[in-house]
Amino acid sequence: MNIIQAIVLGLVQGATEFIPVSSSAHLVLVPWLLGWAEPGLTFYVVLHLGTLLAVLAVFWRDLLGLVAPWLESVRRRTLQRPEARLAWWILLGAIPAVLMYVLWGEQFEALFHNPQGVSVLLLVTGLWLALAERPRWRGTEYQLGRRERTAEDMGWPQSLLIGVAQGCAMAPGISRSGATIGAGLLLGLRRDAAARFSFLLATPIVFGAGLLKLVELLGTPSSDSGLSLVLVGFVASFLSGYACIRFLLAYLRRRGLMPFAAYCWLVGLGSLALHFLR
Repeated sequence: MNIIQAIVLGLVQGATEFIPVSSSAHLVLVPWLLGWAEPGLTFYVVLHLGTLLAVLAVFWRDLLGLVAPWLESVRRRTLQRPEARLAWWILLGAIPAVLMYVLWGEQFEALFHNPQGVSVLLLVTGLWLALAERPRWRGTEYQLGRRERTAEDMGWPQSLLIGVAQGCAMAPGISRSGATIGAGLLLGLRRDAAARFSFLLATPIVFGAGLLKLVELLGTPSSDSGLSLVLVGFVASFLSGYACIRFLLAYLRRRGLMPFAAYCWLVGLGSLALHFLR
């Protein structure tokens, strides 16, 4: 991998991590389509650290505002304050992804070497977004939730279900933001609340995974040259990620997810067609 490839992949990661079109799918399909060597899972995870920094840059006030209420809830053993509930729901929602990685981590990582499987899962992401957005059955609109809740209004079962959706997104092709925002909509969250909780929910998982892989990278003999490329990709993913968070928060106040579902279907079908034509 050279520096241009690192920049391109960093921009792709940041642009597609928060827009619900699966960043992991693009990080698999872009090198495959361009004939580049696979950068490796460590590089991918460190790119996610760049997008984590973007989340912190946008939501640092929200996160700081959760610390004191969470500590108070631990001390007093109460969840009366909505900020305390939200903090616990974020931590609770991270548990399913950890358990799923322990149980099926190798299977998830194997998919990074399977562009065709990723393309199929991208079609699944499109279907999930369409279901969560506004499905029509027999000419009538059907929605599981009324979309009136905020993240603080949720209970622990809802946070766990959204956490399971996040765990499924470890498979490349399943959009993390799409899975969690879609689950939030089906569980009755407002669009902006579902997006906000999705971004906040990413912080503990992405931080833990990225830190673990960064330690592994620094422990390799080629860490000096590898680190320079990782840093370039990190900065690129941060800048594009920050811009896309701002874009999506504004977008979801006015519009829905169907354009992203259509994009997932287009890219998934196009990648499969290209595979069979080669």
